[in-house]
Amino acid sequence: MTTVPPRGLEERLSDTRKRLENDIDVWVASAGGPGTPYLVPLSFLWDGTAILVSTPRDSVTGRNLLADGRVRAALGPTRDVVIVDGDAEAVDAAELGVTADAFAAKTGFDPRELDQPYQYFRVRPRRIQAWREANELPGRTLMKDGVWLG
Repeated sequence: MTTVPPRGLEERLSDTRKRLENDIDVWVASAGGPGTPYLVPLSFLWDGTAILVSTPRDSVTGRNLLADGRVRAALGPTRDVVIVDGDAEAVDAAELGVTADAFAAKTGFDPRELDQPYQYFRVRPRRIQAWREANELPGRTLMKDGVWLG
């Protein structure tokens, strides 16, 4: 039984935004077809509106996101989780400009320097949820239909 009271909306929003801005890695789940889910950790950059990730274009995740851009991403430990449901769009490094530099600086990883072709994907959140314990399950939705609540 949890003795810590649940956070209010404003505190959850603040904590979630801090995690998006400061965390470096995110678990990304994708699927290429019925019954073929795939889960990998990827480095990411939050630009204030979307999550930017990069993965080899011909990897399972790359192929899945090119075929079906639906994404479920998770940040944080199981007792302080942020879940993001969103849509990924492929973006070329040339289109990113200084954002690709910001990605490399934050993550310590620059896909542009590799021989293997990497693809950037911009994940636009549709829904974001956050909770710590069962007492935070009510009110866990912080973004709905791409719009922050509160």
